[in-house]
Parts: sequence; C-alpha cells; structure tokens
Amino acid sequence: MIISMIAGVIIGMIASALTNREDQMGCFGNMFIGLLGAWLGQALFGDWGPQMAGMAVVPSILGAVILLILFVSRKRF
Repeated sequence: MIISMIAGVIIGMIASALTNREDQMGCFGNMFIGLLGAWLGQALFGDWGPQMAGMAVVPSILGAVILLILFVSRKRF
C-alpha cells in the first residue's frame, strides 16, 4: 500500500512537471492525480512498458496528464 502511494506521488510529479503545474498541487494532490491517472491510463492504453508497484509507468503518466489537462484549471493573471 505504501509503495503504491509512493509510486502515485512519483507519477503525479512527472505528470505535473510535464504540464507545468508543479506548484499548484501538494504531495497529496500529486498522489491523488498519480493514482487516478494510473487507473485511467491502464484502462485506456493497457498494461505495457515498465512496471512500478504494479502500475505500468507510461500509460499511468499519460492518464495523469489527461486528468491534469481536463480537470485542473490554470490561474491566469
């Protein structure tokens, strides 16, 4: 369970760095996006590529990026 949470944080951090949203979410936000992104990415793209804590890394990152693009609004000043 703890390893899955750590993997979720790492996946969320990578996805937020790819979408330039690393300053808007904290550790728990990254974990939540990473775990939901892993679920969505594996449901959409399958279970291929390197594995981390039972999650396919590449589809998980793609799923997390999709979630960030769709649901996290960006502050514009």
